[in-house]
Amino acid sequence: MTAQHPAGAPGTTPLDRELLDRVDLGMPSAVARLADLVRIPSVSWDAFDREPVARSAEAVRELLESTGLFERVEVHQYEDAQGRMGQPGVIAHRPAEHGAPTVLLYAHHDVQPTGDEADWRTPPYEPTVVGERLYGRGASDDKAGVLVHLAALEAVRDVVEANDLALPIGLSVFIEGEEENGSRSFGRFLAEHRDALAGDLIVVADSDNPTTDVPGLTVALRGNVAFNLTIRTLRGAWHSGMLGGLVPDAMLAAVRLLDTLWDEDGAVAVAGLRSHDAEAPEADEAELVRETGVVGGRLIGRGPHRARTWYQPAITVTGIDAPDVANASNTLLPEVRVRISARVAPGQSGREYADALIAHLHEHAPFGAELEIDDLDIGEAFLVDVDGDGVAAMRAALRDGWGAEPRLTGIGGSIPFLSELAAEFPEAQILVTGVEDPDTRAHSPNESQHLGVLRRAIAAEALLLGRLAAEHQPDRTAPAPAGE
Repeated sequence: MTAQHPAGAPGTTPLDRELLDRVDLGMPSAVARLADLVRIPSVSWDAFDREPVARSAEAVRELLESTGLFERVEVHQYEDAQGRMGQPGVIAHRPAEHGAPTVLLYAHHDVQPTGDEADWRTPPYEPTVVGERLYGRGASDDKAGVLVHLAALEAVRDVVEANDLALPIGLSVFIEGEEENGSRSFGRFLAEHRDALAGDLIVVADSDNPTTDVPGLTVALRGNVAFNLTIRTLRGAWHSGMLGGLVPDAMLAAVRLLDTLWDEDGAVAVAGLRSHDAEAPEADEAELVRETGVVGGRLIGRGPHRARTWYQPAITVTGIDAPDVANASNTLLPEVRVRISARVAPGQSGREYADALIAHLHEHAPFGAELEIDDLDIGEAFLVDVDGDGVAAMRAALRDGWGAEPRLTGIGGSIPFLSELAAEFPEAQILVTGVEDPDTRAHSPNESQHLGVLRRAIAAEALLLGRLAAEHQPDRTAPAPAGE
């Protein structure tokens, strides 16, 4: 890979340029260590083996320990509010000096399941470089985020030492182990390690960029509501030939009920679900159809395309428990179970959304069907205050690290713990950056990390941290306090 950093960009200093050079020199090592993490199948879902997640946490701990920057680097694990044991996360901490600010760096080391491995062009846990992309589950979401923090810290450490400067800023790192499973024990981590996790700036490396050449700073994220819905119409199964057309089967009820969730355009049709009123850029519909592979050539919903995924609610059925075609007998099904995954527009509480959606389902249950809801998970939407000096500093670092003006963006995905961070640390400025791009395919088969994006993301974070360190150098001409 050749260096593509704008060495002479307006506003860059000699120290900035040293940081950018150090980032480029460290890229082979960063990619190799990212590949090592990708080889660990750290799926955090309940049905999967927990050992790989523990192994992944230990690997991250060793990487952070190797920087020599932290007073302590520890792996912790806690129960959630329901008494379920969470997955291990890693916390590292270095206190601030001379009144300098503290920066908390967040990413997660757990991953989604691979799905059907037959859909992968390369083995999901054998990282493979094709062109400018590294393929593998978690290569981007979010093990690349871990390497952004690690490589940026190493670059700042080396350049500060080479110039005989101090590193007065406080540094905390939290690499979570169950973000893909709802961050269920996140609150316990905050409660148990509040002092270590408190920061003036909180950098979350778990979002998207508009293109591989243009950085994004995410300022709006939707919340999420997810649950299992069981639809029951019979006390037992019956022969479809004998009673079909007379008694209601659960699949019929499920189809009729689920269809009430959307209108004829595919927009949500549930009373009480709100949209957020904000401007969003338009996009080329034909290009979106091409990029996403929509077979019928028609998108769903109404309004500006980006607003549909940034600022509007959505409802998706992501799973169905029913006999597969190979095992389908001539039977009227007594019950069907589906997984509902819904997105909450910024400005509406997740609880209000969940209550409205569940009420709608009960009100529209056909044929007197019984409904059961279980495994309800709620995550809040989030809006970033774009007027803080932290946002200005991050935008400048992104511009100089990428060589392109950053865009303020929203994303359709959810990072529920952001609202917990904001509630716990109301004075902190939360900066949501990322390593993904439109072709990343996070959560899907053939997930990949664009290595140019990885390099530029590392560069931007190194500039942010390096500039903070330079701004808060201690006054070495002042007399030492008495007794020193």
